[in-house]
Order: sequence, then structure tokens, then C-alpha cells
Amino acid sequence: MAVSRAMRRLMQVRVLEEELREAALESAVGDLRRMELALVAAKERERSGRQQVTASAKTGELVDRIAGLEETRAALRHGAALKPRIAEAELEVARRRQEFLAKRIERRQVETLIQKTEAEDAVDAGRRAQQELDDWFLSRAQHGGRTNEGASDEE
Repeated sequence: MAVSRAMRRLMQVRVLEEELREAALESAVGDLRRMELALVAAKERERSGRQQVTASAKTGELVDRIAGLEETRAALRHGAALKPRIAEAELEVARRRQEFLAKRIERRQVETLIQKTEAEDAVDAGRRAQQELDDWFLSRAQHGGRTNEGASDEE
């Protein structure tokens, strides 16, 4: 039983689906990493704002103190806005990872089925080849035996 064209086509479809799911996963991971970096930047911005407030306390510059406080508040708001988005992105990454793994399993199942069918075909072909050889040798032996019998009858 040869591997059908439909089975090979199914394999191609599964490979493409797996690649699409992998690309979607990589995209979701990239989005998550960008948001995490933005959160790190917001924390750094907050730290910078606090340092500016501390420095202005030493110099007595009111404008620098206000700027530092605003910088800190803006960074805290930005960080607070990013945290729920990061949580959503983490869920999205987990969902896309599950989809990718499911497609990988489907592809491997089809791949295994094709390999099993090809292995069975190879075994069957080996059996047929051996049977043909056995038949040929049997036929040769029978013809050779008749020729010898015929030769002894003629003597």
C-alpha cells in the first residue's frame, strides 16, 4: 500500500500549519519581550526621576524637583498601564505555544503514519523480490531436471 497523494498533501498542509503557528508564537513572544523592556525602561525612568528629586533637594532648584516628581509619576503610570498588558501577552504566548505544540503533534502523527506505510511497503517489496527469486530458481531447477531426464531417456 503506497503512501497516497492525499497523505503526502496532508503532510504538506500540517507542515505549513506548524510553521504558521510557530511564526505566531514568535510574534507573541516578541511582543511580550518589547513590553517587558518597556517596563524596565519605565522603572529606570522612575529611578531617574527620584534621583532628580534628590539632587534638586540638595541644590534647592524647585523646577528640577517638580520635573523629577512628574517624571516619577509618569513612569509609575506607564508601568501600571504595562503590567496588565504584559499579563495578557503572557497568556497569549501560552495559548500560542499550545497551538504550536498541537500542530507539531499533528504533523508528527502524519509523518509517523507515512514512515510506517513506507516501511511496510519496503518489507512487502522485499518479500515480492524474494518470492520472484524463489520462483525463478524453482523454474530453473524444474527445467534443468526435465532436460536431464530427457537426456537420460535419449541415451
